[in-house]
Amino acid sequence: MPLQKLEFRPGINREGTDYANEGGFYDCDKIRFRSGFPEKIGGWSRLSNNTYLGVARALWNWIDLDGTNYLGVGTNIKYYIERGGDYNDITPFSTISAAGDATFAATNGSSTITVTDGSYNPSIGDYVVFSAAVSLGGNITAAVLNQEYVVVTVPSSTTYTITAKSATTGLPVLANASDIGDGGAATVASYEVPVGLNVYTVGTGWGAGPWSRGTWGSAYTTGIGTQLRLWSNDNFGQDLVIAPRGGGIYYWKDSLGISTRAVSLNTLSTNEGFSGTYVPNTTNQVVASAIQKFVIAMGANSYVAGDPNTDFNPMLVRWSDQLNPYEWVPAITNQSGEFALTNGSFIMGARATRQEILIWTDSALYSMQYLGAPYVWGFNILMDNISIMSPNSMITVNNVTYWMGTDKFYMYSGRVETLPCALRQYVFSDINKDQSFQIFAGGNEGYNEVWWFYVSNSSAGTTVDKYVIYNYVDRVWYYGSMARSAWLDTGIRQYPMAADYNNRILYHESSVDDNAGESSLPITAYVQSSDFDIGDGHNFGFVWRILPDVNFNGSNVNGPSVTMTIKPRQNSGTPYSTADNPRVTSADNYGTAQVYNIQEFTGQVYTRLRGRQLAFRIESDGLGVSWQLGVPRIDIRPDGRR
Repeated sequence: MPLQKLEFRPGINREGTDYANEGGFYDCDKIRFRSGFPEKIGGWSRLSNNTYLGVARALWNWIDLDGTNYLGVGTNIKYYIERGGDYNDITPFSTISAAGDATFAATNGSSTITVTDGSYNPSIGDYVVFSAAVSLGGNITAAVLNQEYVVVTVPSSTTYTITAKSATTGLPVLANASDIGDGGAATVASYEVPVGLNVYTVGTGWGAGPWSRGTWGSAYTTGIGTQLRLWSNDNFGQDLVIAPRGGGIYYWKDSLGISTRAVSLNTLSTNEGFSGTYVPNTTNQVVASAIQKFVIAMGANSYVAGDPNTDFNPMLVRWSDQLNPYEWVPAITNQSGEFALTNGSFIMGARATRQEILIWTDSALYSMQYLGAPYVWGFNILMDNISIMSPNSMITVNNVTYWMGTDKFYMYSGRVETLPCALRQYVFSDINKDQSFQIFAGGNEGYNEVWWFYVSNSSAGTTVDKYVIYNYVDRVWYYGSMARSAWLDTGIRQYPMAADYNNRILYHESSVDDNAGESSLPITAYVQSSDFDIGDGHNFGFVWRILPDVNFNGSNVNGPSVTMTIKPRQNSGTPYSTADNPRVTSADNYGTAQVYNIQEFTGQVYTRLRGRQLAFRIESDGLGVSWQLGVPRIDIRPDGRR
């Protein structure tokens, strides 16, 4: 018989059975398809040796007018700006007490300090910065007190405790008998935005729980500190606008330097002589229109003259005056305004595209387009009765927007369409929908890919552990396992960036191996075909030779290699190995899967296996190895029937 080429369709297809997908691939991990052929994905390395606090779920990259390259990093605990590998804490203060409101009480021999402050009651895990305090008289000096602390316990509505620490070493400091003061009448306690959760909790806010569990009018029941912390971030010129979902809007001025914190837009508006009390006090997402120069709140409290504390409306879109982020009071002399959407119960999220701003509610997609005065913005429904999985499950690449719905994928390129998916059943049956708000999308433009990361049903805990990829040039799908909490593809840094669960930012496609830690680790990557007939599919075939076709371009180790596995099967319903199937009594030693080591110049390998159908697998797990599969061939001769 002539040599049989092992040519497979690109992409992974799990919509049918293994045998029904003959001629295609059925399983994979950490591979991609390029020009129709599978290859190992690129590795990753640390941005720097520094780390941050919390789980990052927002990344934003921009360059200011001086050419400084910034990366915004929003975690469930803090918001940072990374510059030169350092993470600078710009977490805004939500409340600043009046001088003397906060007092201290120490206990001899203990590092626990009780703080009394009737003006604000933080939660366990929240952060507070003290300033202008004086020594308590002994070991608890002014230097010990005047720094940032985390709240350890909250014994009452007016008291909480902290653990005294050295300002230089961070080690606990024990009070002595002389520590009898209260910190003085000038002490100021500045409370950071409440810490959020790093997992989703059902029943806390608009759209609580899996899709459509929330109802219009079910306000944030327990505050932003008890829901998944999702930051939105955008640029207004070279400045940064940020907002925690369910919280206020904050503004960081580049001109004030990296050591300054973001400040409430309400406060800045007042300081600039505008009516700061009318800046939205709660929003689901903040967007800055880059071309038209508006700051836009997706979900907000409505403007009512004389009442700056109106109820939050999760379907209301409000925007500032053009070129002025401080003016939010509508007037005939400005372009500030608002518009209430009607289809849906809450705004899930929004994305600015080249020609419009797309807004997703929990059941519809809107287009928001600039009209100019007097109407300012126009709103049109693009599609009703659709779904979206999470606030970050949408992405726009090459002027086409893709997003994950609750049971299928969508795309929008002028009209809304269902995105055909050969992994639909496999992916959506694997998602832990109680953690749907953790799902996020990311792009990898260099390889024409859109990635979606999600929490699987098999996840150890409730962290993101799986991904699915759509290659929009080849129009194929593939998937794998990877623990990431945020992703950003940007044209102003060399590589795509991702956040892992070890408080690090990683550059992807920057190496061959996993270089996230102190030492390099290999990346295990494989792809396996569906079953295919050998011979006529009726008689058994005997495979006695394989001619590999694989290149190792990009490898940085001497003698790179992969393993090729041939898995014979007697019938579609039997396992690959006779050793695993007691019903198969054949004594042939060539009825079991065979594994072969393939190196760069391996011309052929001799095999000894038989079956009616086979599956082919290529895998690597060595350091420094990169590979791409071509078209291997196998040599077969008839071997009778059974």
